[in-house]
Amino acid sequence: MNWQKLTDISQLAQLNEESGQTPVGIFKHSTRCSISATALDRLERNWSKAQDTEAVSMYYLDLLAHRDISNAIAEKYGIPHESPQFILLKNGEAVYHESHYGIDLGEILEQARN
Repeated sequence: MNWQKLTDISQLAQLNEESGQTPVGIFKHSTRCSISATALDRLERNWSKAQDTEAVSMYYLDLLAHRDISNAIAEKYGIPHESPQFILLKNGEAVYHESHYGIDLGEILEQARN
């Protein structure tokens, strides 16, 4: 899986713009949480088996290092912060968001294609 790191709050404007061309996925991960580690592992394992994964540009947010970015995402898209959490952006709007074991790659890819 080819994660792009989300490390600067200024990237949010770029992601919003990018989502007008290609759906953008953001995985918010707590490196100290075993549930977050399990959700990340499951997402990556399923990604390696899936087709059409090039349909989504994937970003990884380390919550412990960049909580300010997570807070900005919550405010901008009106989605309360959770960890782990996956948000899919299309045309500048969040079209999918799920947390913990509810994160489902099949649903993410379906939303990306629609």
